[in-house]
Amino acid sequence: MKALALAVGLIGLATAALADPVEGVWQTQPDDNGNFALVTITTCGAEICGTLGKGYDSSGQPIASPNIGRQMIWGMSPKGGGAYGGGKIWAPDRDKTYNSKMALSGDRLKVEGCVLGICRGQTWRRVQ
Repeated sequence: MKALALAVGLIGLATAALADPVEGVWQTQPDDNGNFALVTITTCGAEICGTLGKGYDSSGQPIASPNIGRQMIWGMSPKGGGAYGGGKIWAPDRDKTYNSKMALSGDRLKVEGCVLGICRGQTWRRVQ
């Protein structure tokens, strides 16, 4: 019985050790209207992906949106040293998809995207 408990504990530790450091819930910067959202980033196979969670208005009140639950980040790959690239990001405020890269530094995630040479970015903060 003790051996089984130890094996289960070791499997749990190994799974936690394999979690990518970017996984979690991130708060976006406010858009042009002052609205912001929570994005849940996780692994999707060998890649990183993110899903748009709740949206909030400039006063922090929840807002309804048909985009809740939509995949916002996909195809992102870890490049080492907190860098991620090769993926796409969809910007709900402009309904555009950009070639994207991300850079993780502590509880801050710099997210950048470019389309036809026009780039924009935000710095998100980890909330969970």
